Amino acid sequence: MGVISNGTTLLDAGALDSGIATGAMTLIKTLTASSSGTLSFVHGTSSVVLDGTYKKYVFKFINIHPSAEASFTFNVSVDTGSNYNVAKTSTFFRAFHYENGTGGAGFDYDASVDLAQGTGFQSLVEGGMENENDANLSGSLILYDPANTTFVKHFLSTINCDRGAQGGLQFNAYIGGYANTTSAVDAIQFKMSSGDIDSGTIKLYGIK
Repeated sequence: MGVISNGTTLLDAGALDSGIATGAMTLIKTLTASSSGTLSFVHGTSSVVLDGTYKKYVFKFINIHPSAEASFTFNVSVDTGSNYNVAKTSTFFRAFHYENGTGGAGFDYDASVDLAQGTGFQSLVEGGMENENDANLSGSLILYDPANTTFVKHFLSTINCDRGAQGGLQFNAYIGGYANTTSAVDAIQFKMSSGDIDSGTIKLYGIK
């Protein structure tokens, strides 16, 4: 079977199963936090696939809520989760607005969130969320071609966060960067910079 659009063949017979990128999104694993110190996706463990099967892996964050004021962070591993300490370089910017309208609004770059060959966990939001009932975040992180052994591993994240306190600060955060390794990345871990992930869901998808 082929895929034809307006008379143009986009994929010919057999291509859908040939490894050619089609954009199909496949759910691989869902993890649900319950006062969880970490949530980890490790290739070959608990039905997780994080290898060359897909060229792009997407992590969806749904209503991530902290147990204490903290930032939501991640790191990657090249030894199936024995160590999460890969050097990363990143850049961060955000748009923000206050719920009460009195704290102002803006759009800025924040160097305090960036890493410059840092091996620590990368923050995905600026500052920290409060642990008020309505403080949470949702968004996504894309990890590109983690099994590639020639190039570094790019990542790109977009998150919307209700910080909770400070007049209901709402911000949309954007982070891009790369894990500076030519080894295959085979695990990724998420955690709060302090305390636990009190509740929330992370879904891992693979895209061909």
